[in-house]
Amino acid sequence: MREHVALLRKLLLSSNRKSRLGAALLALCIGTTLLLLSVMIWWNFNELLHGKSDSDSLGSTFLTVSKRVTDDNMGKPGATIFTPQEIEDITKAPQVQDAGMLISNHFPVYASLNDKLGFATEMFLEAVPDRFIDKKPDGWNWQPGNTQVPVILSAEFLNLYNYGFALSRGLPQLSQSTVKTISLDLKISYGNNAQHYAAHVTGFSDRISSVLVPESFITYGNKVYGDNAPSTPSRLILKVQDASSKQFTDYLARHDYVTNNEQLRWSKVRAIVAVVSTSTGVLAILLMGIGTLVFILFIELTISKAQQSLTLLLQLGVSPRYLSRFMLRRFLPMVLAMVGLSMCIAIAAQAAASYWAQDQNLQLTLLPGWPVWAAMGVSVLLLVGLVRRSVVGAIEG
Repeated sequence: MREHVALLRKLLLSSNRKSRLGAALLALCIGTTLLLLSVMIWWNFNELLHGKSDSDSLGSTFLTVSKRVTDDNMGKPGATIFTPQEIEDITKAPQVQDAGMLISNHFPVYASLNDKLGFATEMFLEAVPDRFIDKKPDGWNWQPGNTQVPVILSAEFLNLYNYGFALSRGLPQLSQSTVKTISLDLKISYGNNAQHYAAHVTGFSDRISSVLVPESFITYGNKVYGDNAPSTPSRLILKVQDASSKQFTDYLARHDYVTNNEQLRWSKVRAIVAVVSTSTGVLAILLMGIGTLVFILFIELTISKAQQSLTLLLQLGVSPRYLSRFMLRRFLPMVLAMVGLSMCIAIAAQAAASYWAQDQNLQLTLLPGWPVWAAMGVSVLLLVGLVRRSVVGAIEG
């Protein structure tokens, strides 16, 4: 049997040009690798936009939205208030999964720290439904009669104090743990009276730039110390499935709503990634096409040069099917090896991307996602089909 196979190799494959074969396989490998990497880039970015949880997702995010203040509506507080109809409409906007109101205090609040720190200021307070709080601390509740008020402070506010106000006024900088130990006196003036509450920071928020207190405190304060006006918010907090969606950004622009532009940066990044992955995919398909064409031409040229030997073998009774299987066993492993090498490169690239993402506090799978494996499968089926068709056509034709 071995002698038989050796004879067939000598008769049919003696005219191989290794340089042409190597160039074809190299182009095929590079094209397949680029195709898999382009699919991987698209998939990874999609996973970052739509992570399984809000903490590891770049797309599913929370945005605070308000009406734009212009020269025409400045000085008219009512012009920047959201009406109930507008709130209902925005809950139905593209990509919006949930919406809540940021309710502010309608009573004056004066906050001061202890005498050693010498810090005092007028303060605004806001409340938001608990489901929108990113780090809800223990004991986050308040009932009328309680003199202790829990507070969630924006982490950015603490940064502004430490690196701006404290340095300019010669005040000590404070860590988050230190701030939690400090009691803050809240003085509420109403009429000729004043009410004092001891506020303590129980947590910090990276999501909402505000000073948050429980909803029950704001509701009670507005009723007892304020004007008891209806809760008409000037800011809304939205949970958005994909903040980079063009439909969503167009909706905000159409209604002249504004939000933190940094939160919408992924719309630009997404466009760049789409261009890069699409361009890489097109280049990959071209390289794969050129590599496959050169490889098929190499096969056909090899069979054409062995035509005399092939005719002799057919006359001796060797079936065309057997000869086709022999040639396929010679060339198909090369194709599969190139695709396998490309997949190994893609797996290594995915592992590197996963470790990089961990350093950025993001989550990516260690192995490529199913679209990459699907792309590999389609590539194998397509290449095997083309090579088989070329071999069978050249021998039986």
